[in-house]
Amino acid sequence: MEETDSSSSTSLPNHKKTSFGTRLKISCLSFAVSIQETFRYAKAFFVGQAKTITAKNEKEASEAELEATKKQVEAADAAEHIKNRLNDPHS
Repeated sequence: MEETDSSSSTSLPNHKKTSFGTRLKISCLSFAVSIQETFRYAKAFFVGQAKTITAKNEKEASEAELEATKKQVEAADAAEHIKNRLNDPHS
């Protein structure tokens, strides 16, 4: 019994180290995805503002705002999809 107890206690710290390393890696990747999402969102905002300002009529301005909003939503959706894949390794 003593051997079983000592071997199980030996495997637990290794498991915790691996699990901590994996969690750390996932957290870092998730943070990188969040930064990327922020840059995509900001890019969509500024490109949309530039197109809205340079629009020749109200229709072009509306289309520019709609396109900017669409790009912002796509950035958020892409980041959410990547984070979900990081958190669920089976998919």
